[in-house]
Order: sequence, then C-alpha cells, then structure tokens
Amino acid sequence: MKIVGLIAEYNPFHNGHKYHIEKALEMTDSDAAVVLMSGDFVQRGAPAIMPKHLRAEAALKSGASAVLELPVCYACGSAEYFARGALAVFESLGCVESICFGSECGDFETLNKIARIFAEEPEEYQTALRTYLRRGLSFPLARQKALRDYTGDAALEAVLDYPNNTLGVEYIKAIYLAKSSVRAYTLKRLDSDYHDTELSNTYSSASAIRRLLAYSSNSLHIESDTEFDEPRLTEVLTRLEDHVPAPCIRLLEENHRIRYPVYSNDFSLLLKYRLLSETKESLTEYADVTQDLANRIINYRNSLISWEQFCDLLKTREITMTRVSRMLLHILLGIRKSDLLLYEESGICQYARLLGFRKDSTLVLREMKRNASVPLITKLASARGITRAGIHMLEQGIYAADIYESVVTNKYKYPFISEYEQQLRIV
Repeated sequence: MKIVGLIAEYNPFHNGHKYHIEKALEMTDSDAAVVLMSGDFVQRGAPAIMPKHLRAEAALKSGASAVLELPVCYACGSAEYFARGALAVFESLGCVESICFGSECGDFETLNKIARIFAEEPEEYQTALRTYLRRGLSFPLARQKALRDYTGDAALEAVLDYPNNTLGVEYIKAIYLAKSSVRAYTLKRLDSDYHDTELSNTYSSASAIRRLLAYSSNSLHIESDTEFDEPRLTEVLTRLEDHVPAPCIRLLEENHRIRYPVYSNDFSLLLKYRLLSETKESLTEYADVTQDLANRIINYRNSLISWEQFCDLLKTREITMTRVSRMLLHILLGIRKSDLLLYEESGICQYARLLGFRKDSTLVLREMKRNASVPLITKLASARGITRAGIHMLEQGIYAADIYESVVTNKYKYPFISEYEQQLRIV
C-alpha cells in the first residue's frame, strides 16, 4: 500500500483542501492520504477558528483516510520547526512514502534549489545573512536578501515572498537534513493567495472564509455579545456553498456559536493574567522570546486591551506581528526553550496521535500500527510505551487543548469536554 502524507491546518477546510487531497493521491499514485494536522492552535500564532476534532471530521468526509495531530510545540513553531516536526512524525510512522504540499509557484525544482542552499549554508551565503541581520532586518527578509546575493538571482528571492513557497522550502530542507527517504511533491495553489480576504471563483483562501464566518458572528475582529442573527448565518453558508464541500457546510451550520468561531482576542484576558505573573527574566525562558521582547512585554503589559492590539503594540521592524503572536502563544501555553531542547535530544517525534479515520481505511491503520517506531495513540487513557519526553509533550498538548476548550465553553456556554473525553472521529 502506498501512502502519501499531507501536512495541513484546515483552518477551516475548503475546496482547495479537497482538491489537494485528490491531486496528491493522483500525483504520487498513492492508495491513501494520511493527514498530519495542527491541533487547536496554528502556525501563525493563533487559535484555530474551530476545534481540531471538527476540522479532522471535515477532512475525513472529504477524502482523507486518517488524520493525526501535529504536537502543539511544532504546530505553533516557526516554519522551520513546523516542517521538521511534521517530517519526523511521518518518518516515525514508517509507511509514508511521500509528502505533497501546496505552493504558490508549483515548481519543485525551484523550491529544491533554495532548500539545498538553506540546508548546506555555504560560507558566502552565511556571511551575507549575518550582514543583513546586523543591519536590523528580520530573519526572513535577511535570508531572502542573502539568497539573492549568493545566487545573483532576484527571481529566487521573490519566491520567498509567498508563505506556502517558504514552507515548502522548509519541508524539502527537513528531508535533506534528516537524510530521509520520503519524496516531496508540490502542487500549485489555484485561484487565491494565502492572504486573500475576498472569496475567489472556486478555490478561496482559508483567510477569506474565516473573514466571512466572522461576519456571521457580528464582527470581523472582536466577537460581539449581540443576539445571533440566524438569517446572517444562512446568507454566509449560501455564499460558501461553492467554496466548501457539502459535508463541511453541514458541520459549519450545526456547530456555529456552539463550538466556533474562535479568535485570538478570545484569549486576551488569559494572556494578561499569564503576563502579570511573569518577570523579564522568566519571559526569556519561553520559546522564541528574546530579551528585547521580554522588556517590551513588561513595559507595555498594562496597555494590553486585546491580543491583536497587544501584538500590534509589540511588533518592531525586526519582529513581525506574526512572530510576536507566536511568542505570546508560547507564553500562554507554557512552551519553553528547555522543552524544545528536551524533544530535540529525544528524537523530535515521541508519538503519533490519531484524531480520526475512515471506516474503509482499516488497512491504513494496520500499516501505521505495524510499521510505526513510536506509540500510535488512539485513546489518551490507554496510551502506553511513551518516553519521558513524550509524556511531557503529550501533557503539553492536553493542556493547550484544555485552554482552548475553556475559551470555547466560556464563550458559548456549553459543557466542557476534556481531552480525555474527546472521541475519535470515525466516518
């Protein structure tokens, strides 16, 4: 059995994701697609708009054979860490022969050329990178300019203007550095760009769909307590019918203002509480938090009104708003530099956690169980054989999920469902 791995957030699931699953199976001549999906928090340093189990169900109803959760420490990490963690999970399964990712350019050879340079880091490239960093440029921009100087090719620099190209480079680089046998394929994104905020003809971006769902909740940014207007949801779902698979439309309708939508600003008070208990010294213990940012947080924390407003207040020329949000998320979730070091020293991947599967994909589950070099967790209460580092990683993920669930239940006044009570999604 040939299995292709897909790394995704599905925030939320839409037609472009369904197309990705179908084309990945076709391009790689695979029998099944196993998805590794971010949990309740995503790579841009924000909560997912809806809980992971709902997003996993949407993927399963749209062609995925099984959905696993990417541990939270990787799901909300930098592009490099996100990619390394994802590849490590697929490697540990022992049955995933290839990965297929979307990119704006759709040109594997171009992405491969950049990835090799980043993996090998020639001295001339490193010198240029250090020069731009000393000038105060952010790391992504410094890296782009160093790439241009090293290759003399401005077109290569422009490739990294697009987020999915950048992430694709990191996937390929991770394969090189791990000396992995997994083969990478890329698929060109259709119709829309990652950051597009308006619906396109068919394959709209998740950003555009999130914006429209925010409208259905009476606000584009901060949720309102205004009485929900049923016709407004009907209008939004009607507009989404050409952009989201039918089973997903039903999930959106059934769970609206019960399990979603969820936004960064919903976590504002929790963030302020956490920051009030920190010092400049303790803040630097968290992943990605620099001394400069720790100082800024302490100096400005009394001005925190909302998550997004605080990110905007803290950002600088060197630190983008997304990176600030990611750092704040690490603080909220208690993800420390020492945790990442522990995971690195212990082999990056400690377990693979299943969120759901299709009834007709029992052969896929059998392949994963037979070949996996780490425990395959199907039920938290019966998880066995996990290393000390793995237990810590799993507990970190449970804590993050419970934080998310606390916000959902407080916002919509529905009973709390702990991670131990969550059921596998089987369709």
